[in-house]
Amino acid sequence: MIELSHIEKHFGEHVILKDIGLLIPEGTVTALVGPSGGGKSTLLRCINLLEIPTSGTIRIGGEAVTFLPGKKTGWQDIQKIRRQTGMVFQNFQLFPHQTAIENVMEGLVTVLRWPAERARNRAVELLTKVGMAHKMDAWPSTLSGGQQQRVAIARALAPSPRVLLCDEPTSALDPELAAEVVDVLGKLANEGTTMVMATHDLRLASKIATSVVFLEAGNIVETGPSRSIFGAPTQERTKQFISTLNAGHTYDI
Repeated sequence: MIELSHIEKHFGEHVILKDIGLLIPEGTVTALVGPSGGGKSTLLRCINLLEIPTSGTIRIGGEAVTFLPGKKTGWQDIQKIRRQTGMVFQNFQLFPHQTAIENVMEGLVTVLRWPAERARNRAVELLTKVGMAHKMDAWPSTLSGGQQQRVAIARALAPSPRVLLCDEPTSALDPELAAEVVDVLGKLANEGTTMVMATHDLRLASKIATSVVFLEAGNIVETGPSRSIFGAPTQERTKQFISTLNAGHTYDI
């Protein structure tokens, strides 16, 4: 279970997130959607403390951290939350000087201190899962965007995080390459992987998410099951936004 209570994020005088409260059960996929600048990526980055909330409480599993204005958050508190999350970035963020398999092994060896053989076996397992075993010795520069993102997903899954966080996982890809990534995320969802994704891609959200959170101007406008939000939203602003979903181009999962 992931619980966010009264989360606020300020940048100077600008309030980016306003009193956010969410419960995310394990085994579910939650899509954070909304217009640009609405706060969805900031909220996602707050969950694994790439952005430190100004105030509020984050609980993941049995660990909780409370944030207070003007109080610095300790490194140990940051780590006990961050180690339960895996992060997939919009622009992949692979290490260019390492092969695909070395990218997946890196955190296991340097952070978790796994023996190289154990880390390699785990990396092979995950690259196979995302359909990239045949490219395990390839350099990132030789891979397509979709292939790089699949390696990035394998890397994020390597330490068996409690939740996989995806920040715009398809936005840097053309539709064909995006479909490769959506296929992998769909398989992970079907396996019960807990995921939270910030996305502009409403087709992705409608296909994979079990619940949807619509944010605008740092506020939660509406939240509910994916089928309800995309089929019969209750808020007029949500209806306007959801109407931009292009029904003519869908993913086949």
